[in-house]
Amino acid sequence: MAPGLGLILAQADLEIPVTVYYVAVVVFGALVGSFLNVVIHRVPRELSIVFPNSRCPKCETAIKPYDNIPVFSWLVLLRGKCRACKAPISARYPAVEALTAAMWGIIAWRTGITFALPFDLIFITAIIALIFIDAEHMLLPNVITYPGLVFALIARAMIPILLQSPHFDDLTPGFVATFGSLPLWAVSLIGALIGATVGGGSLWLVGWLWEKLRGVEAMGLGDVKMLFMVGAYLGWRLTLLTIFLGAMSGALIGVGIMIKKRERDLQTMLPFGIFLGIGTVVSLLFGTSLINWYVSQFVK
Repeated sequence: MAPGLGLILAQADLEIPVTVYYVAVVVFGALVGSFLNVVIHRVPRELSIVFPNSRCPKCETAIKPYDNIPVFSWLVLLRGKCRACKAPISARYPAVEALTAAMWGIIAWRTGITFALPFDLIFITAIIALIFIDAEHMLLPNVITYPGLVFALIARAMIPILLQSPHFDDLTPGFVATFGSLPLWAVSLIGALIGATVGGGSLWLVGWLWEKLRGVEAMGLGDVKMLFMVGAYLGWRLTLLTIFLGAMSGALIGVGIMIKKRERDLQTMLPFGIFLGIGTVVSLLFGTSLINWYVSQFVK
């Protein structure tokens, strides 16, 4: 996705190095990653993400604030164990915190400190949650994908208004010109609906055909709902790239598992949401550049 236009906070006005903003984004991203661990643990179990406070899954002892510092507490203070019962604490916790912090920093660098940045950060945070929940439970919860779709539609309308620019990859000059009488935000919403249809619709069609041809379910509807959300936000071009990258990485991992297990079972169940999530991250960050490079190989 192309970088946004127009800084929210001009460096010259506040005389603060832009690096400070990026560091602040990374730190806040780590804090969000800490909360994301609560979401990943509780949402699949249909527990409240607000109450009670964070506690050890083994002994139920409440975690002290100083033991809840992202990454640092797990590595240095607790060394991967509960302070009360000494039960191991999964490495997933610092991994989610570090990954969220890193992704927030990369997206801030890629998008720029613009009105589009908060939307990109919220979107990628939801994707991270879906990846880790699917990895553990083979589940893509509706409480994330449904609001995610609504959020994507709101973002598609708001960002062109705030930036006074198309911003999204699918809003090419030719596409916008096709709807010349409509305001940019409305054209963006049309693009979102096309993207959602291409994403969720194509995945549903593949699953339906596979079930008809082989008599087994190819994927769950959670993957379809996830791609409705992704398609609405990224647009049809980046969504097709997401599907391609997800299918390719999933196939490679699947073949690797079959070789390791010395099996030839094509029905090996893999949480496809992980690979769709990876494809989404790559598409969000580098998709436009990848597509333009690919097209340039055929257009001289």
